[in-house]
Amino acid sequence: MSRLRIRRESAFFVVVVLTVAIVGLVVAWLTGRWFQYPPAIEWPDLPSVPAVQEYAPAPFGMEEAIPVTGRVGGQDAVQLLARLIQAEAANEPYVGKVAVGAVVLNRVRHASFPNTIPGVIFQPRAFQPVANGRIWLPVEQDSYRAARQALAGWDPSHGSLYFWNPAKSTSPWVWTRTIITRIGRHVFAR
Repeated sequence: MSRLRIRRESAFFVVVVLTVAIVGLVVAWLTGRWFQYPPAIEWPDLPSVPAVQEYAPAPFGMEEAIPVTGRVGGQDAVQLLARLIQAEAANEPYVGKVAVGAVVLNRVRHASFPNTIPGVIFQPRAFQPVANGRIWLPVEQDSYRAARQALAGWDPSHGSLYFWNPAKSTSPWVWTRTIITRIGRHVFAR
């Protein structure tokens, strides 16, 4: 008698689990929210904006100058910007590091974002390295140099407000942005 009861309870449990799984799949199918969104993109499908060369030189005179004051400048800004660049673009080409810094500065100047570098960097859910703590890892000299060049005005992102790695991004919203250029493994968009 007890074995029969255990079998009924087990069968009931299996039926409930399968029902939940089937309902979940039907809802995913009806809403178009499958597990991997968007489908893998092909680079030729991107807008025909020329990619920035990996060894693109910095504009003349931007190597050392940081004459930025007010909301966007100071050594604390260089330090914080370099931390984000290191965390977001450590394995990217140098020009990609400068472009990441430029995106932060473009956001500072844009009305839809906070008007300070710390405000942009620590905006909730804006940058994954802030959420997972990678922003506090040691910073290489290349990232400091890239931060200084971005602060001096070099913008290889051409005014972009967003960047992401298409191989890793799972946000459907980010794919609604207009892609401006590709540098290394990141795409840059407005």
